[in-house]
Amino acid sequence: MSRAGVATAASRTAGEPDGTSPPAKRRAATLAAGLPAALAVLVLLALVSVAVGSRSVPLSTVLDALLAPDGSTDHTVIRDLRVPRTLIGIGVGAALGLAGALMQSLTRNPLADPGLLGVNQGAALGVTVAIGLLGLSDPSVYVWFAFAGAAAAAVLAYALGSAGRSGGGPVRLTLAGVALGMVFNAAASAILRADTATFDRMRFWLTGSLAGISADVAIRLAPFLVAGLVLGLLLARPLNTMALGDEAGRALGVNMARTRGLTALAVTLLCGAATAAAGPLWFVGLAVPHAVRAFTGPDQRWVLPYTVVLAPVVLLGSDILGRVVAAPAEVQVGVMCAFVGAPVFILLARRRRLAAL
Repeated sequence: MSRAGVATAASRTAGEPDGTSPPAKRRAATLAAGLPAALAVLVLLALVSVAVGSRSVPLSTVLDALLAPDGSTDHTVIRDLRVPRTLIGIGVGAALGLAGALMQSLTRNPLADPGLLGVNQGAALGVTVAIGLLGLSDPSVYVWFAFAGAAAAAVLAYALGSAGRSGGGPVRLTLAGVALGMVFNAAASAILRADTATFDRMRFWLTGSLAGISADVAIRLAPFLVAGLVLGLLLARPLNTMALGDEAGRALGVNMARTRGLTALAVTLLCGAATAAAGPLWFVGLAVPHAVRAFTGPDQRWVLPYTVVLAPVVLLGSDILGRVVAAPAEVQVGVMCAFVGAPVFILLARRRRLAAL
């Protein structure tokens, strides 16, 4: 096939409009208009997240606290506790959603998820080692242990899932990741059991929680989250081309090794920073990209930005629900994500072929 023919096939495979089809133009216009609407939903949900807690406050008070703080108790709680919690929830949701979408595209594995493949658990083990064994409590320091754990988990999961003559299919890779995740969880538990004080401090974090995240933690982890998000979004076009296979990708000028390396770097940054902030969370990176592809198609230029916007909607919605159902206490967001994400993914799996990405 000629280079022009490969380019045409790439455009069709990635779902890119050819510039002449009216339906393609209308679809692109609809998707472009839908993204600001999704952002508006996220902003509204963020305001609700700031307003809801052990003591709910009106949205008017939230707006006053954000625009004209007067130092009152409500305004202090909103600015010092609830705003950082909401912002880190948005960042963590976007990071896990984008990491899942990148992993599914890169490995062509519809079951790829930072939680199922053990990446989050590897990052959590790194944080546990830093805090429980080395006494490192500064987020800007222990986040590097999270990166190392996430990267090691990804490499081990891929190596184990790909071992043997038959190579690595989606199920084998997922089973390898789940097995590694269990090993990492057991190792983290063993470390924390030896230090009950550290265990008491980290037990909610190990379940996955946004509670108690200060503005200082959010500020220290924000650069890593932003770097991972920007890098991941910039990989949309090369990932579209890689979907055709290695030979076609090389024919179209894509550096396959560099694209894989940058994608792995983005996933490591996203999962490491997200796990360092909120603990290991499941299903956000699994269910949201599938839901997004249901209306965008396989074009990563739409899948990735929509996932970045809608994954925080799912995470914040789960966090709000956890605060409402157990008020004045709360259910950790990790538990709520499992309740919300697992049925959604089961429904998607029944309605669509998992292999069709």
